[in-house]
Amino acid sequence: MATVNTVTGPVDTGDLGFTLMHEHIVVKSPGVAENFPSVWNRAEEIERAVARLRDVAARGVKTIVDATVDLGRDINFVSEVGRRSGMQIIVATGLYFDVPRYFRSRSADVMAELFLKDINEGIAGTQIKAGVIKCATDEEGATGEVEKVLRACARVHRATGVPITTHTFAAGQTGTVQQDIFESEGVDLSRVIIGHSGDSKDIDYLLRLIGRGSYIGMDRFGLDMFLPTADRVATIAQLCKMGHADRMVLSHDANSYIDWFERSLLEMTAPDWHYNFIPDSVIPALLESGVTEDEIRQMTVENPRRIFERQETY
Repeated sequence: MATVNTVTGPVDTGDLGFTLMHEHIVVKSPGVAENFPSVWNRAEEIERAVARLRDVAARGVKTIVDATVDLGRDINFVSEVGRRSGMQIIVATGLYFDVPRYFRSRSADVMAELFLKDINEGIAGTQIKAGVIKCATDEEGATGEVEKVLRACARVHRATGVPITTHTFAAGQTGTVQQDIFESEGVDLSRVIIGHSGDSKDIDYLLRLIGRGSYIGMDRFGLDMFLPTADRVATIAQLCKMGHADRMVLSHDANSYIDWFERSLLEMTAPDWHYNFIPDSVIPALLESGVTEDEIRQMTVENPRRIFERQETY
């Protein structure tokens, strides 16, 4: 079997188990806590994250993919949380769609060189290596700077074999734009997860993504403002009936800490947006809708294993 890098060292892909494929541990506005330290209690948030991951581990989840890149990525924080919770955490390299100014006057190859270091040497001076590549397009689509990031990620993927996972604006069907750019860089689209596809119930759009070979991330459970849970479940059930359980992965895009909103506001507006929602509520709903136990295992165990198992370069 192949191995994949986690914050606590390489793991055999056969040991990944139930994997949530697009989550975050900590999301912070870059520079805010560094300049206004009173807004951030590191020790308290570590305890909170450890408790949350132990809680979801007790429900059978064994691995989490932390897709945080330049959104305040804190590798030492995540490493401590992984070690203390026992959760296998795969971390990402890459950039979000709000591209930092540093990169705007620099080439895709400059970005790629930095992403390669995260994978081959370690992140931020540590020996913790990234196990997935993350990039994003949102409502504005693949602007010039965003396209540069996508091309850098494609080149790093081809050089390392590490899979690509993305953020998309499903309402604008930006997943197809990502596929176009990746394909133009010679990427095998079956090595790509088009993220946040679960925000859409447009079966034709989702079938187009799958038809080009990609996995689709049904990965925002709990964010009903984008699509209610019942619609997400019905869409997955329909795709399973059409024989596509082998092309879907599940997750929440949730976090233990995010500084974009007051915690009380999040708890009020998105009460189901947490790591436990899929094991506690979504899986029973999928079973009720006719999805089989084997199909659930396919989406939560077998597909993640296959995604990380294929690490060949080309």
